Amino acid sequence: MGRTFDSIPDHLSAWMREQPVFFVGSAPLAGDGRVNVSPKDGASLRVLGAHEVGYLDVTGSGAETIAHVRENGRLTVMLCSFGPKPQIVRLYGHGSTVLPGDERWDELVTQFPERPGRRSIVLLHVDRIATSCGYGVPIMDLVGPRPTMDEWSASKSAAELDHYRAEKNTVSIDGLPAVDGRRAP
Repeated sequence: MGRTFDSIPDHLSAWMREQPVFFVGSAPLAGDGRVNVSPKDGASLRVLGAHEVGYLDVTGSGAETIAHVRENGRLTVMLCSFGPKPQIVRLYGHGSTVLPGDERWDELVTQFPERPGRRSIVLLHVDRIATSCGYGVPIMDLVGPRPTMDEWSASKSAAELDHYRAEKNTVSIDGLPAVDGRRAP
């Protein structure tokens, strides 16, 4: 059934590239803070090394993951198969963000798809890789990617996206600092 790995093996890296969605879990340190779980577009996830994954983060209605990672670094990425062969993979570790203008931005951004509304790259420095059966996950058919986020972002000017981030992404729902307003090129 379940296994753990010392590093991300090639077969799991290949399997992760095939998944259309993944989930990110984070939480603030405060005991009364809200735990956040966010679904993400599988096309934005990259295995960057034996102990590192990252995903391209785009402007959205909140910035909980960024806020939690900035506060304490705790981050989990989970992928699960919705196809006929069941499997769940969880990557545990310490997260960090790379924002436009940061030292690694230019190096990393080329590894990810070009998307309107990009605001950061979230990295996970993986210290535990675990699989489990996934027998309880339903089998579902993928219709296709949802274009709404990209269409919304593409319809906004850079100034409009900056204004939106300032209004919606500056702090988390628990009041933690999140996005500082740097514009992605």
